[in-house]
Amino acid sequence: MLWPGAALADGAQLFEQHCAGCHVNGGNIIRRGKTLKLAALERENRASEEAIAAIAAAGVGQMSGYGTVLGEQGTAEVAAWVWQQALAGWPKA
Repeated sequence: MLWPGAALADGAQLFEQHCAGCHVNGGNIIRRGKTLKLAALERENRASEEAIAAIAAAGVGQMSGYGTVLGEQGTAEVAAWVWQQALAGWPKA
């Protein structure tokens, strides 16, 4: 799904506020192999915006869900931004 630039910017900001503490540059400081990198998403059958949004909302494994904090739009924006970063190889800012 293509998102307008503003939604991607919002997704980046929400990621920085709520996700980057554990997922710096798409990594994972808690569980090394459970990253947001494309290869890991593909290996876990989570390589889509929809799958990423579902995890952001409800959580998975040790990760709590953020659906009540982000809301439906926020989870969609974060997922779109994460997916874009995964496809781009998580380029350094």
